[in-house]
Formats: sequence, C-alpha cells, structure tokens
Amino acid sequence: MSAPAPRPPELPALPATFRPTLTRVVLLAVGAAMFVVITAVALILENLSPGERTSFVFVALLFFGVLALLSRPRITADDAGVTVVNITRTRRLAWAEILRVNLRAGDPWVFLDLSDGTSMPALGIQPGIARARAISDARALRALVEFHGSGVNNATENG
Repeated sequence: MSAPAPRPPELPALPATFRPTLTRVVLLAVGAAMFVVITAVALILENLSPGERTSFVFVALLFFGVLALLSRPRITADDAGVTVVNITRTRRLAWAEILRVNLRAGDPWVFLDLSDGTSMPALGIQPGIARARAISDARALRALVEFHGSGVNNATENG
C-alpha cells in the first residue's frame, strides 16, 4: 500500500464546513426578534382570549421555524466525501461523484456537477450578503474536489 498523496498547503483541513454565516445570523436574529414581538403583542393586548394568545405564539413559532429552516444549509467535506445540507434535504456524495464546483456570476449559490449527468444546488455557499467569502469558500471546495475527486480539473467561476 502506498502512502496518501501529500496535501497541497492551500487546501483547508478536513473536516471543513462551509455555510453562509452572515445570512444565518441575520435569519436567526430576525426570527428571534419576530418571535419576541409577536409574543409580546399577544400578551399586551387585553381583549384576547387564551386561545387567541396561543395562536399568536404558535404563529410566532411557525415564523421562527421557517427562518430556522432557511438558515440550515451547509456543506461539510471530510475524507470520505461531501455532505450537502439544503433547506429540507441532506445528500451524501463521494468525492468521485463530484465532477465540478460552479459559482458563476449571478448564481444564487454553488452548483455541483455530478458524475450521473445532473447538477445539484449546494446552498451552503451563497454570495448574497458575503460575496468575497462565498468565492473563497467555492475555491476551497473546488480545490478539495480536484484533490480528492476524479481528477477532472475544469471548474469554472466568473467573479
């Protein structure tokens, strides 16, 4: 058995997690603020029945839950492959399944071109609020895919 190939110095250490941190902070902060405000309104209004107060709190929890789901996306890379967690789905990919990491100008998030001919959105890298961070994360993920993957070295990025 031969020793594993040496890791280039620009590759992040594994496991590496990529997520839109600023977007996540904003979503969770807005969700918490909405929950507090709606719950406070339910408690302050004098002519609400207990059932109506409960429905206010339920709606506040529902809003917070939706924003928490929107803050869920991440991409985790480890020695065996990549786990892509999007809003409601999680998919585990082996390194060899990922042919290319794409983040083109105007894309809302990274797309992974897969060996089965499909393209998969990976919402864990989003250039919306933190464009420079997203580009850096996309480059790091691309380098990991090229190092661990099938050796296809034709990733594209504009920006």
